[in-house]
Amino acid sequence: MTFVLDPQLEKDCHHFGKMKLCQVLLMNDRQYPWFILVPERDGVREIYQLERDDQISFLIESNLLSKALEGLFKPDKLNVAALGNVVPQLHIHHIVRYKNDACWPKPVWGQKPPVPYAAAELEELKQRFKEAMGANFKPRLDN
Repeated sequence: MTFVLDPQLEKDCHHFGKMKLCQVLLMNDRQYPWFILVPERDGVREIYQLERDDQISFLIESNLLSKALEGLFKPDKLNVAALGNVVPQLHIHHIVRYKNDACWPKPVWGQKPPVPYAAAELEELKQRFKEAMGANFKPRLDN
């Protein structure tokens, strides 16, 4: 089977690239740097449904992303969560939070309308992200 990204994620996010297992997405909301990892495995809704080696890779990639985001953004808190109430396809949110952000200390979901990235801002963020991730990441060139 060919992997297909959930249409809601496709609609809401920018494709940044991929790691060994996961696609790396950026939610199109500049109020919070909000990245999402999606393992390229069809029909998987929960982490335990991944093969053992993929479970390990998923955790490693989440940790690599978290470390890069900590270095890039110096957050007050990094929220890492897998919910799947709206999008059942397995994905993990990595949301950079600051005590002065639009929703602190509440969760970001459904609190404020999204504020899309400007094209120049998005390109600058892609470059900084690529540098922070290093060899662990392959940027997507067509988005």
